[in-house]
Amino acid sequence: MTSEKQIEQEIQDKGLNAPRLTPDLIDSKIKGIYYSNPLQGVSPETAMNEGTYQNLRCLTFCTIVLENGFTVTGESACASPENFDAEIGRKIAYENARNKIWMLEGYLLKEKLHQANLDEQF
Repeated sequence: MTSEKQIEQEIQDKGLNAPRLTPDLIDSKIKGIYYSNPLQGVSPETAMNEGTYQNLRCLTFCTIVLENGFTVTGESACASPENFDAEIGRKIAYENARNKIWMLEGYLLKEKLHQANLDEQF
């Protein structure tokens, strides 16, 4: 598996200096990270069978608040309750949320480049 840092180093080694996103830029956009589990929203009085409880227990949400207040979310779910690990669930949910920042920032950069190109034409 190739990490973001390895890819970033390869880009730098090849001297690819056109406007682009970097892992550091993505990280700089993050203001806060919050994790939750659906069981937090279930009152103890709510009747729930064991299967439903296990399904909800194995689901992790990550909400990332960006510097401008926009939020992105990611989730992870474990198919087998026996394999559930909260720390791994948080890591997966975080990566899924963080990947959305790449998409948003990529769109924003492309739009800026597009507008600059239009301005140059006139």
